[in-house]
Amino acid sequence: MKNICVFCGSSFGIHPEYSEAAVALGQALVDQQIGLIYGGGNVGLMGEIARTVFEQGGHVTGVIPKALADREVAYTELTDLRIVKDMHERKALMADLADGFIAMPGGFGTLEEFFEAITWSQLAIHNKPCGLLNIGNFYDLLIRFLDHTVEHGFVPQANRNMILMDANPQKLIEKLRHYAPATLDKAKLALQHKKEREA
Repeated sequence: MKNICVFCGSSFGIHPEYSEAAVALGQALVDQQIGLIYGGGNVGLMGEIARTVFEQGGHVTGVIPKALADREVAYTELTDLRIVKDMHERKALMADLADGFIAMPGGFGTLEEFFEAITWSQLAIHNKPCGLLNIGNFYDLLIRFLDHTVEHGFVPQANRNMILMDANPQKLIEKLRHYAPATLDKAKLALQHKKEREA
């Protein structure tokens, strides 16, 4: 695992532990000689993790749309800052460069990027691991909702299990390292659902 893409907030959040976790995750990446792929900003948790990796001598690749870079939110000190046309190009490049994905606490953008990555995994567009860094139980309610989608027949349990989770950065990275992609026979699953409905 050479590079991990980290999705996280462009804000700090209300709890200091979010920033502390960004520093801890950044340090864990440096310790394990894993490069950071991220959204290229210098603000919020994005800036915190990027500064940690960069200042510790790790490799950081920032990918930011021109419109955001023009607003002076780009981390311009990076030696590998890639300015792209739009958000679609940004996400495609980040996914291409990464060997795995981690979402820290964040808002709409963080969730959207993470769920696109897990959807691509579900569709076998890639087989890269996806994990949630569940600092301060931030993602507990989301996990409950995802379990709800399984219970109601919209997400197979095997696909739900694709989402790894831990509150400890080092442990989450280890889970990503040891991830084995699920194999799911959709035709077989559809037949099973049909039998259950008819029973």
